[in-house]
Amino acid sequence: MMKKRSISASKASLVLFLCQMISALDVPLDLSQPPTITQQSPKDYIVDPRENIVIQCEAKGKPPPSFSWTRNGTHFDIDKDAQVTMKPNSGTLVVNIMNGGKAEAYEGVYQCTARNERGAAISNNIVIRPSRSPLWTKEKLEPNHVREGDSLVLHCRPPVGLPPPIIFWMDNAFQRLPQSERVSQGLNGDLYFSNVQPEDTREDYICYARFNHTQTIQQKQPISVKVFSMDSLNDTIAANLSDTDIYGAKPVTERQPILLTPTGSTSTKVELRGNVLLLECIAAGLPTPVIRWIKEGGELPANRTFFENFKKTLKITDVSEADSGNYKCIARNILGSAHHVISVTVKAAPYWITAPRNLVLSPGEDGTLICRANGNPKPNISWLANGVPISIAPEDPSRKVDGDTIIFSHVQERSSAVYQCNASNEYGYLLANAFVNVLAEPPRILTPANKLYQVIADSPALLDCAYFGSPKPEIEWFRGVKGSILRGSEYIFHDNGTLEIPVAQKDSTGTYTCVARNELGKIQNEVQLEVKDPTMIIKQPEYKVIQRYGQVSFECIIKHDTTLLPTIIWLKDNGELPDDERFLVGKDNLTIMNVTDKDDGTYTCIVNTTLDSVSASAVLTVVARPNPPFDLELTGQLERSVELSWIPGDENNSPITSFVIEYEDGLHEPGVWHYQTEVPGTQTTVQLKLSPYVNYSFRVIAVNEIGRSQPSEPSEQYLTKSANPDENPSNVQGIGSEPDNLVITWESLKGFQSNGPGLQYKVSWRQKDVDDEWTSVIVANVSKYIVSGTPTFVPYEIKVQALNDLGYAPEPSEVIGHSGEDLPMVAPGNVQVHVINSTLAKVHWDPVPLKTVRGHLQGYKVYYWKVQSLSRRSRRHVEKKILTFRGNKTFGMLPGLEPYSSYKLNVRVVNGKGEGPASPDKVFKTPEGVPSSPSFLKITNPTLDSLTLEWGLPTHPNGILTSYILKFQPINNTHELGPLVEIRIPANESSLILKNLNYSTRYKFYFNAQTSVGSGSQITEEAVTIMDEGKMAMASRQVDIATQGWFIGLMCAVALLILILLIVCFIRRNKGGKYPVKEKEDAHADPEIQPMKEDDGTFGEYSDAEDHKPLKKGSRTPSDRTVKKEDSDDSLVDYGEGVNGQFNEDGSFIGQYSGKKEKEPAEGNESSEAPSPVNAMNSFV
Repeated sequence: MMKKRSISASKASLVLFLCQMISALDVPLDLSQPPTITQQSPKDYIVDPRENIVIQCEAKGKPPPSFSWTRNGTHFDIDKDAQVTMKPNSGTLVVNIMNGGKAEAYEGVYQCTARNERGAAISNNIVIRPSRSPLWTKEKLEPNHVREGDSLVLHCRPPVGLPPPIIFWMDNAFQRLPQSERVSQGLNGDLYFSNVQPEDTREDYICYARFNHTQTIQQKQPISVKVFSMDSLNDTIAANLSDTDIYGAKPVTERQPILLTPTGSTSTKVELRGNVLLLECIAAGLPTPVIRWIKEGGELPANRTFFENFKKTLKITDVSEADSGNYKCIARNILGSAHHVISVTVKAAPYWITAPRNLVLSPGEDGTLICRANGNPKPNISWLANGVPISIAPEDPSRKVDGDTIIFSHVQERSSAVYQCNASNEYGYLLANAFVNVLAEPPRILTPANKLYQVIADSPALLDCAYFGSPKPEIEWFRGVKGSILRGSEYIFHDNGTLEIPVAQKDSTGTYTCVARNELGKIQNEVQLEVKDPTMIIKQPEYKVIQRYGQVSFECIIKHDTTLLPTIIWLKDNGELPDDERFLVGKDNLTIMNVTDKDDGTYTCIVNTTLDSVSASAVLTVVARPNPPFDLELTGQLERSVELSWIPGDENNSPITSFVIEYEDGLHEPGVWHYQTEVPGTQTTVQLKLSPYVNYSFRVIAVNEIGRSQPSEPSEQYLTKSANPDENPSNVQGIGSEPDNLVITWESLKGFQSNGPGLQYKVSWRQKDVDDEWTSVIVANVSKYIVSGTPTFVPYEIKVQALNDLGYAPEPSEVIGHSGEDLPMVAPGNVQVHVINSTLAKVHWDPVPLKTVRGHLQGYKVYYWKVQSLSRRSRRHVEKKILTFRGNKTFGMLPGLEPYSSYKLNVRVVNGKGEGPASPDKVFKTPEGVPSSPSFLKITNPTLDSLTLEWGLPTHPNGILTSYILKFQPINNTHELGPLVEIRIPANESSLILKNLNYSTRYKFYFNAQTSVGSGSQITEEAVTIMDEGKMAMASRQVDIATQGWFIGLMCAVALLILILLIVCFIRRNKGGKYPVKEKEDAHADPEIQPMKEDDGTFGEYSDAEDHKPLKKGSRTPSDRTVKKEDSDDSLVDYGEGVNGQFNEDGSFIGQYSGKKEKEPAEGNESSEAPSPVNAMNSFV
């Protein structure tokens, strides 16, 4: 919620302006004028008899007036009374009571007269009466004996005081007696009982009268009331009643209403206009009657009608003649009704229609004084002149009285006087003074010269020109000092001389001149107007929802006129901010730290300047987890249910979404609370299902979006009756732990599930499919029973039934269990092996008979191991491997076999106890496969046209080697590949000399072994033939040329270019640039290499008798240029000598080819070294 309020200072000026219009003809005090009464005491003046009496009478006039007083219509000579003094320069009387005077001696009617040479003004008749607070008269109060159900009135009858006292009823402990529709106090102070009840019996009904004027309280003697119930009335009490008592021993009966006050069917009431009308009806009856009010022939006035004292009093404020009429009160209960009609007449003391106003006339002018008043009855109008009835006052030829009007014609200075108008009827009077002052005065402007007015743009501007003159001057306004006269609809000219600019704009700023003239002269005055920009809140505080203990800020960013100094005030709920250091007021914000519930409310930012004020408000809602529910109550207790109700706690501004009900079993699990149920947040009662033999306590937790409340206080405890168990143990199982037993287990019932004391379990079993009787045993406090001497792995029917001291649970369902297992007796037969390829075989077997399993069949295990490699004829450590095939499966796949090897296997059946005997070992052989790569490849003895190659046998021949395949091709300086040459080498060779090669040429070699199945993986290497000696000599001669200056300059230029290129390459490398090495590798790769497919098959769960060993990583090339077989075959080629190549973070190669090759063990990428000086020279040749 947000609201904005703006108060303009010019509107406040408008109020001041209206006041100025009323006093526009006030005569300046430096000019002669008759007296005017400015202050006087009220007409009905009740004084405290213990304090001095001050009777006020203040007046102004020129010359200053003198004062005199009358008392009870005769002159009051204050000089003769030592207790009375008159204040200096004042007519106020002070009667000294505190120094021996008695207030009663000065009771009477006083009137003050203020007089000077131009007339006399008089005050109202001031009636002085001392306040009185008399004591209660002594009286003997008899006890009130009342029959239950009858009505009763306890009379107060307070002493008559001045003013009348305020009545109230209390007890001896000074506590107000409770009142209701049945018991209430009437307007006269009496205490009315519509019907009495036994609880009304007491001996201290005390009526108190408080006299506010003297601040005293008088107390009546206590009144005793004894209420007799007919059900308990005995003969002894009846004997004590007098013969005149009308009470009989009858039962309490209901009675229709009768009115206790007012009595009869009709009454009248007179009230004066403007007062408060109070009408009262109090009725007796049983049940207690209800009061209703209507106005016959009309409606009760809206907005002015109120019902008090439980609708027994009708209150109408500010009554007028239109409120006269018949008002009916109706008292009703189930037996009938009673009514009373009050005829209301509204009279009126005199009230003004037009009060006479002062007249200022110049000699020869005409004028009128008008005095018009109304009342009921119509008031009588009489005139006085200078305090004397006008009929006996000195005659004035310029004056003529015409009823309520005095007409003046061609007045002269001697016509100055003060006239009094008196309007009176039987209910009061009005007295008004109005003078006629005859003056001849040139104009004068009372507004200070060059007065500065500041207003806000788009608001009214009021420029004063207070003036006086006789005759009354004419007023004109000009813009500037010598500007044109102001006219038009954009200006408003008021009678008191004020110029109003209804909507002032910035261009309205400037000088304004007011000119006042009459026949005696002319005068002018200048005022200044400044129009300011309005103050605005450009970012208002916004509605905030914050959790308790959080932090919140409200912004209030403003824009204002630069010449005005704003002040910002923050309010909370229209009051000051709490005096708390958690509230931090910044330049344009309010921050509240560690918010609490008390901070909830409306926060208002008020911006004040000297000219305007703006404000904006926002609501802060503090949310938190709800307060816990309270007043938990259990009702409708039954054996298996109860109704729980509660009262929700404060939701803390976040609606409660649900209630969680928890219970505690004080009998079985004291202190442990369990979830019972959950209901919506709109529900405050719930029917709960209960279990027998549980000592329940409940608590409720409220939940809202913020979280869960603290639990409520526990409810009262409720112990349910015992009963047979409703349920049996769950999760019943029968599993043997030994071949000759049966272990029966179950989940025990929880305490509250026992339904009564003495919880036990009846455990029953019998062998399945055998005509046996049930065998049973009753156990307690256990969840397991062992049956011994059972056959091995025999099915049993099992059931477990709960019972307690009151009986058995329902018949339980049966479950099937088995006695203990033993190891299987026989091995699978007819084991067959079918070799699929060099690495995969399929094994078959016949299932064993289920009776020989002697347990739950879990599956079969295949043990297999390599006996020897057929190519090497050498044995090694036997490493057995195991594959498990679940269930009743009779075949499986053996993956990961080594080619050209001899294997053995056997099969065993598995149950819950373990493995059975193994089948006879079955021998099978795998066929040849392709070999692995040669174990190494070395290139040595480079010459001008030859290279020597040496290699090692494959680590895994996987068969009988038939030959080696060598492929090679040259690589030029641009890394382009030349023609591919292939050579087949006998399998018994381990080296080869390649001749007729090109000198100083790099070659790439691809080398692999073959069996009858095919070629194995290849190993690669690169090497360079050496340079020709003739070329070396030519290079030597070129050194002489290099000593020439031109050659040195050329080389420097080339070096600079190379440096620039290296810098560019370095920058690209740092930015992650990639070189197309992959394409070059693909170009170098062996085109005959083909991918291999794996055969599909069925595989078991693999296990190994030894730990698995990690695969070996590839190693870097040693200094003798030997390449190990673990290295990748598709490596990059490096040229020359130098540092290893580098890789980007994404793995792309950014080095240059070098002559020396080294392998990266993890990725298979190569490193390169910087070119050697020899290769650098070759690049120039």
